[in-house]
Amino acid sequence: MTRRELREQIFLMLFGAEFHAADEMPEQLLKYEETQAEWDAKDGAYITEKCGDIIAHLKEIDIAINEAALGWKTKRMGKVDLALIRLAVYEMKYDEDIPVSVAINEAVELSKKYGTNDSPAFVNGVLARLV
Repeated sequence: MTRRELREQIFLMLFGAEFHAADEMPEQLLKYEETQAEWDAKDGAYITEKCGDIIAHLKEIDIAINEAALGWKTKRMGKVDLALIRLAVYEMKYDEDIPVSVAINEAVELSKKYGTNDSPAFVNGVLARLV
């Protein structure tokens, strides 16, 4: 898988995490992985590890988002936008292999695919305030 495809799979898992309790996440990750026939063992391990790491840092990530999103709190944000912003903030703060500009651009591109017409501007605006 390409980096973009890996990132998209991580986003989809994070989006799904919004609908389950934290203690259900290991089981949900396994179920999701089982449905993805194109994953090889290396890709599956990478995706699962990154998703788990993002969830582990979720409290700090959400604090940063709430501070940057003027007039918005994570509880009010659309689930797609929130998952994309969380992924990008994780990449910006915790993944040294990914340049900040790439994390922002990829989040905006995914928001065009999965979000509303307003999502790209919203995602870009929140992430720009974190730089």
